[in-house]
Amino acid sequence: VQLVESGGGLVQPGGSLRLSCATSGFTFRRYAMSWYRQAPGKERELVAGITSTGGSTNYADSVKGRFTISRDNAKGTVYLQMNSLKPEDTAVYYCYTRWSSSIYYWGQGTQVTVSS
Repeated sequence: VQLVESGGGLVQPGGSLRLSCATSGFTFRRYAMSWYRQAPGKERELVAGITSTGGSTNYADSVKGRFTISRDNAKGTVYLQMNSLKPEDTAVYYCYTRWSSSIYYWGQGTQVTVSS
């Protein structure tokens, strides 16, 4: 199982980025996917989640209305569109899937820095 994030970088406040998480090694369409982030000195937190079919999504209050999670089951990829970025969105963003209480996978993370 592999989860590989991309799309991070340096962006000015108010800007946008689109993160991608390309997966392999499992039947992507069967599983819910999530994005988490971890800022320096802080705990990792859930940013957004999406069900296996993409029919339902959920977001942290801090990103509602600014971020959109989506997925392409044919490509095995989950996305995070981030708009109106703020300095407090600076963090390492991780792709995550959990299949049971003991089976879960993380990507390696991609750095997002929001700064002028």
